Amino acid sequence: MSNNYSSPDMDRYFNDPDYRKNFTKKRKKRTEPWYKRHWKITAGAGIAAFAVGIIFIIYLFSGLPSLEQLENPRPELSTRVYSIDGEVLDRYFIINRSRVTLDEVPDEFIYALISMEDRKFFNHWGIDIDRVAKQMIKNFTSLSVRGGASTITQQVARNLYLTQEFSWTRKLREAITAIQIERTYTKEEILEMYTNIAFFGRGTFGIASAAQMYFDKTPNELTLSESALLVGLLPGPALYDPFNHPERAERRRNLVISVMLDQGVITEEQYTEARNEEIFLRERELHAVTGIAPHFVEHVRRELSQLAEEYGFDIYRDGLNVYTTLDSRMQKHANKAVNEHLSNFQERFNNTWNWNTRRNREILNLAIDRHVRDHEDYRRANSPGERDSIRSVLVNDTTFVNEVKRRTQQVETGFIAIDPSTGHILSMIGSSDSRTTRHGLNRAVQIRRQSGSAFKPFVYTVAIDNGYAPSYELLNQPVVLQLADNQQWRPTNADGSFGGRNTMREGLEKSINLIAVRAIMEIAPVSQVIQYAQRMGISSHIPPYPSIALGTSQLSPLEITSAYGVFANEGVYVEPISILRIEDKDGNLIADFTPDRQEVLSRQTAYLMTDMLQDVIDGGTGIGVRNFFNYPAAGKTGTTQDFADAWFVGYTPHITAGVWVGFDDQRVKFGGWDGQGSRAAMPIWARFMKYVYEDREIGLSVDYFEKPDDIVEEVICNDTKMIATEYCPSRTTEVFMRRSAPDTCDVHTSLRRDEERRRGATTY
Repeated sequence: MSNNYSSPDMDRYFNDPDYRKNFTKKRKKRTEPWYKRHWKITAGAGIAAFAVGIIFIIYLFSGLPSLEQLENPRPELSTRVYSIDGEVLDRYFIINRSRVTLDEVPDEFIYALISMEDRKFFNHWGIDIDRVAKQMIKNFTSLSVRGGASTITQQVARNLYLTQEFSWTRKLREAITAIQIERTYTKEEILEMYTNIAFFGRGTFGIASAAQMYFDKTPNELTLSESALLVGLLPGPALYDPFNHPERAERRRNLVISVMLDQGVITEEQYTEARNEEIFLRERELHAVTGIAPHFVEHVRRELSQLAEEYGFDIYRDGLNVYTTLDSRMQKHANKAVNEHLSNFQERFNNTWNWNTRRNREILNLAIDRHVRDHEDYRRANSPGERDSIRSVLVNDTTFVNEVKRRTQQVETGFIAIDPSTGHILSMIGSSDSRTTRHGLNRAVQIRRQSGSAFKPFVYTVAIDNGYAPSYELLNQPVVLQLADNQQWRPTNADGSFGGRNTMREGLEKSINLIAVRAIMEIAPVSQVIQYAQRMGISSHIPPYPSIALGTSQLSPLEITSAYGVFANEGVYVEPISILRIEDKDGNLIADFTPDRQEVLSRQTAYLMTDMLQDVIDGGTGIGVRNFFNYPAAGKTGTTQDFADAWFVGYTPHITAGVWVGFDDQRVKFGGWDGQGSRAAMPIWARFMKYVYEDREIGLSVDYFEKPDDIVEEVICNDTKMIATEYCPSRTTEVFMRRSAPDTCDVHTSLRRDEERRRGATTY
């Protein structure tokens, strides 16, 4: 009989007891189970398995959220920026997620969500065992780990606390966390969390962001059909994207509605109505840009970034509510005004611009060089030879060169509107394309350009404050100014004419350069003009030269507009602000802001300047305003040398607004009278005011500038500028401070002083 054991030496076996004992012991050992024969190895393996198990459990639970995290979940929330009239202007986010309460979510959305994602939601304790078992069978069959069995609670756990990776470890953590969530929160609270964190595609998290992105609505405005479409996105937002795949999205929506009908949560009538409802998505163009006020929103973001360290918030994650001063209705009117004017104005300029002149070819070559150096491929090049090769390709690329030409000759604008009594920035546009922050430059705030004649009111303000009346006359004669380097400055009037005398009112109304220059030389010293301008809100450097009377100092639209607001606000400067208050995600106040206010002019001086600036619009260089806008208004045009920059700054009793129009490349100029402030900039201002005052929802009243008690009106002789008598054949009405009213004309003199008429150039 054979076996696996060797046979003993029979003689020795029977005669040697020790041999027999050892042989029996070995045979017995060989017939024992392996784990008894190798008990040390077995024990070691058991201990190792136990240790690995303990380590895995520690590892598994170490990745779970803490009790504090479960009780106080902090998903990354987008910060919302609100206009003063309650519109959401934009959001700052890393994850675009906005928070709403369950009461703000339509019941139809909840019904659709539960029907499609978790039918046993109200009956399970975080895990649907039946679904898990079925899914495990599928997973083992396919030898992979896939989703499909997660409950709403598990999805909350995954989105709030865990990662999106597919692994057995993550699934176990997800299940444990789901059970903990169910123990911590009510079903309603879990639903609310889910509706605020679910991903709906296109960078949107939560129903609030999704409703706004796809339908430009708030959640409580969603229809059954729209709710079904959003729920249908959840398994595959890119797959069912209604913008890119409308037919696929519609089929998915219909499936959701059908399931809701099968589940008995909607009626046949609701099913039919929802299925037949046409899908109206938000306009595709709108969601591709950054809102109606992109430059203002970016301006606010910069301010918030400066405040973040002081107040300890994160504008991209904390879900702040930022309430701003901008009026969305006025912003829309500003956008319309800019687009209407510049579309035709750009075309007119293009028809006059010629790239083939020697000077313009030089401009183009420099522009091409700048754009080549800014090109991504050029900046990433690793050697001079590679850069030269890229440069050669680009300069010979017709598409690239044409784009450089287009951008170089693009007429740009900066527009800003402010409430002069509160300092609230009501509207802001930073480029000719009011819909985007193209090229990143906010021309309402970040550029500084020569202001031209728009600076002249500061000169006349000093003269008025020094006791000179609007009727005070100055010589309209050539002036020669000796400069420090033995050079001479010979300012002229825009049309080259001169002669006789003109009042300050006429000088401002007709924008007569020589009157402004004589004013700064004779009755409004340069140092005083600079001091007044700075008090009124000009923060840019103003060089101490008489040429500032003609606007050679470089200013931003924001500062010159706020300075004009002093006239509108009866002599009180109010610092412009853009943010009213900041609240956290729960509505608790973090900070609020009020502007600094300072009386910098007397009411009388402010009113006299307003009265003079009204004449600019009613009969002077700004008379074109009356083609659009016929309400009380005051303002001033500005045109710089060679028609490089065009300005119009003006105000009503309610709004101060400023417009700059020009080019980013300052070598490009209008080159003709189209570059006047009255043609290039003023129409934007006038259209804006027309649209705002005609908007019944805004409801601005027609008010007049209020005259202070100690301002008097007198009929004066046009020849002597004294109070007229019956001897004066030519008269007009003028306003004065009571203390500076002129004497009565005792004998009318019709002849002017001949020696003053004959006086030639004056040297200072």
